[in-house]
Parts: sequence; structure tokens; C-alpha cells
Amino acid sequence: MKNLRVHLYIEGLVQGVFFRAFVMELALRLGLTGWVKNRPDGRVEAVFEGKEEDVEKAITECYKGSPAAHVTRIDVTREPYRSELRVFEIRY
Repeated sequence: MKNLRVHLYIEGLVQGVFFRAFVMELALRLGLTGWVKNRPDGRVEAVFEGKEEDVEKAITECYKGSPAAHVTRIDVTREPYRSELRVFEIRY
């Protein structure tokens, strides 16, 4: 299984609904590294690095989101795996 890095821009009702905490818990459960943060334009931005299968699971779960969230669109960019991230964190 190869490693993968993805960069996500998540749209919808995703701020103020514990979405970042949901993403962090998801990443930790799947053993992924990276980060998640709110953007000024109302979207949430995230980067996941890890095993391809686990990264794909994370993308699928992000469409579901936290219970109060409503995701309408996710722009996914697949990038070369960099192995530069050691943990998963919420950025501010």
C-alpha cells in the first residue's frame, strides 16, 4: 500500500459545528498526520498524509461530517507524499 497526501477544501455548514474536532478525531483514529483549520471564507481546509486506503476513508468520512455539519462540496487535490508531518493538529 502506498502513501498519499491530499489537500481538501470543504464547503457547506462546516464552521461552528465541531467539524475541525471531528476531522482531528477521524485522523487520529485512522493514524493520519496533517492539519485542519477554518478559513476566513467559511470553508474548512485540511491536509491528510498516510496510507492511501486510510486517506481515502478520511475523505469519505469528511462528506458525512460532524452531526451538526452539512457538507456540500469537497475539492480534493492529490499531492506527492512528503512525510513532513509528524502529528495531526488543529491550526488557528
